[in-house]
Amino acid sequence: MRKCLLPAAALLLTLAAQAQDTWPSKPLHFVVPFGPGGANDIVARTVAEATAKQLGQPIIIENKPGAGSMIGAAYVAKAAPDGYTFLTPAAGVITNALIKTRMPYAEDDLVPVVMMAVSPSVIVVPGDSAIKDMKGLIAASRKGQGLNFATAGTGSTPHFVAEMLKLKAGAKLQIVPFKSGSEGMAAVVGKQVDATSEASPVVMSMVKAGKLKAIASTWNRRIAALPDLPTAQEQGFSDVFIGHWSGVFAPKGTPEAILDKLNAAVNAALKSSELRAKLIPLAIDPTGGSREDFRKFLAAEKARLAPVAKAAQMKED
Repeated sequence: MRKCLLPAAALLLTLAAQAQDTWPSKPLHFVVPFGPGGANDIVARTVAEATAKQLGQPIIIENKPGAGSMIGAAYVAKAAPDGYTFLTPAAGVITNALIKTRMPYAEDDLVPVVMMAVSPSVIVVPGDSAIKDMKGLIAASRKGQGLNFATAGTGSTPHFVAEMLKLKAGAKLQIVPFKSGSEGMAAVVGKQVDATSEASPVVMSMVKAGKLKAIASTWNRRIAALPDLPTAQEQGFSDVFIGHWSGVFAPKGTPEAILDKLNAAVNAALKSSELRAKLIPLAIDPTGGSREDFRKFLAAEKARLAPVAKAAQMKED
């Protein structure tokens, strides 16, 4: 019996190795855990198109929104680890575990492959607001009842920005949750609330039209499409730091060789002039890097954001 099993095991290993050598032999699927049209979806589609050219196979985008990105994440976490299904999420892939009591998958069920891009958050106020910068925002918030700050719900990036402003900068803010960042932005334009923070591609058109005034970005470098906008760090608020990043994750068990090949293909795609010409004018910063770079980034983000979530007593809606 043993003699029969050994050749069978060897055959399976040989077939697995051959599959990795010929990967990809059919279209890939990038699962976006949000609806179409948002910053994450734009990044995933643009990167998928350029990466497909590197791999010689199409990459199909599947939008699976819901439950704060957990529906799409759970779908990929439970998918076959054969190198044909990947998740392209945002920060929720790590922040959900900080605020939710139950998760439909374990965190290590998803393996980091590569960072695609960052859309820095931009703190905005109405276009005709007297607030001009971060110090003006903090000062205005300390008067009377404070300022109303729109978010896209508990644990969203705008929520973390608001809590950072409260905890790290001493701002007096009343948090007003909306169903999406676009709704929160519209509430600022309509002066239903005083301020919000949203991904740069979402606010760009309103800022350029003068309907919103950008007072700071919350990343570690200025936005190429808004070169005159200083970061919060430049204005003396180094702890107000977060971005709307997008990355690629694979189901646990996906062969290492495939993960390395996809990482290399995405990095090559991110360097292409065609891709950069599409993303940079939208205030999206192509990033890239090694698998280890991405893993370290995620660990640092989780370590930095966990105390904010705990201090703010963030709980799932």
